[in-house]
Amino acid sequence: MSSGTGSARRSGDTDGAEGGQDPRGRHVAGSLAHRVPDLGAMELLLAVARLGSLGGAARELGITQPAASSRIRSMERQLGVALVDRSPRGSRLTDAGALVTDWARRIVEAAEAFDAGAQALRDRRDSRLRVAASMTIAEYLLPGWLVALRTQLPDTAVSLLAGNSAAVAERLLSGEADLGFVEGVSVPAGLDSAVIAHDRLIVVTAPGHPWARRRRPLEAAELAATPLILREQGSGTRQVLDAALGGLARPLIELSSTTAVKAAAVSGAGPSVLSELAVGEELTTRRLVRVPVADVALARDLRAVWPTGHRPTGPARQLLSLTRA
Repeated sequence: MSSGTGSARRSGDTDGAEGGQDPRGRHVAGSLAHRVPDLGAMELLLAVARLGSLGGAARELGITQPAASSRIRSMERQLGVALVDRSPRGSRLTDAGALVTDWARRIVEAAEAFDAGAQALRDRRDSRLRVAASMTIAEYLLPGWLVALRTQLPDTAVSLLAGNSAAVAERLLSGEADLGFVEGVSVPAGLDSAVIAHDRLIVVTAPGHPWARRRRPLEAAELAATPLILREQGSGTRQVLDAALGGLARPLIELSSTTAVKAAAVSGAGPSVLSELAVGEELTTRRLVRVPVADVALARDLRAVWPTGHRPTGPARQLLSLTRA
């Protein structure tokens, strides 16, 4: 080491607070990350040993020769020994360099095994995607997203668990699903979320119902007091409606899917409140009629959800990006 380096060390610099050398060249305690060269430096040293040329090693690793020289010098300073003798005829390992190279080879081989294992874990993760979604999203939005996902990840097997928002939260928290979609008023406890779309609930009824012919919008109190065909407790639609009206009458019929509620309304069984996404075709063909409502906010956010602190990765992340396209 040069006298300048020694002087710097005598003033208390030990290659960082985490570790380095004392004024006599002895290692001091600290993190391995500060005391052991990084993998890039070890790969460079192995290439120099194999090719006998610092320039050749630099070209093989895609770096400049000055950068390679700087990295070797930095490695020598970190270890406190000379590793490479440089001459016009090429670069030769010192005795210490040969020993360090042997150790480096074992570390690089272990790193390659580590990388192969990590890739196997990623392959296993990417081989499947388990999605849990509330009914409206599962029936009217997810099919298009999943078709797009299949073009990008044709080898990923996707399973879809459809249920109400409460069931989606349970599946995510129990590890049965990788990504969820809900449509309630708030984010279930224990989950993080991102808004991926907006929706509006509307009151609909069959053309023969008296509400289909009324000239004035429904008042909130009348809607709240009328028995309706509704989704079950725990559904996002039911939560939004209950919150907007401050309470609901006992349901006329309670059903567990959007399709079933819609079919009951089309049959004339009674009025219902459904997502605009679900009734576009029925409104166009006049099998259902939209009933205006005064002063009731029935807009809602549709959200992607996942366990708190576990941002989606792999296929789940890819699907999440498609919902925002």
